[in-house]
Amino acid sequence: MKSTGRCLCGAVTYKVEGEPLVVAQCHCEECRRTSGTGHTVGAMFRADQVEMQGELGEHIYASSKNSQVTKAFCPKCGSPMFGRNTNAPDHMTLPLGSMDTAEALAVQVVIFNRDKQHWDALPETAAIFETQPDWKPETV
Repeated sequence: MKSTGRCLCGAVTYKVEGEPLVVAQCHCEECRRTSGTGHTVGAMFRADQVEMQGELGEHIYASSKNSQVTKAFCPKCGSPMFGRNTNAPDHMTLPLGSMDTAEALAVQVVIFNRDKQHWDALPETAAIFETQPDWKPETV
């Protein structure tokens, strides 16, 4: 499998050779805050499978498992580009949302499910639109 991806503005791009080791959905607080949503979904690859191009910003923090986590992002548009953990230094996790095509990938594991927020689901009563609806906020 050969994959490509990029940030929103295109300043950071990457190529990946091979299959991911795992595709995980994470609900930890750090992933929620990094994504601005209820979770992240990422594919973990060996670092030597990934070729990243462009300038990156980094945020490093200590995990609850006493490791250091690095979250790399595009400093121009803020898109998350990869995560690394000192517990698996030869690996990096790429967010599926940054991939040009990820149709062949599916979530294999969910981690930090205990931290999942009740609102991080599609309720059966939700109105669902295939594209941006024409309504304006004051009409809701």
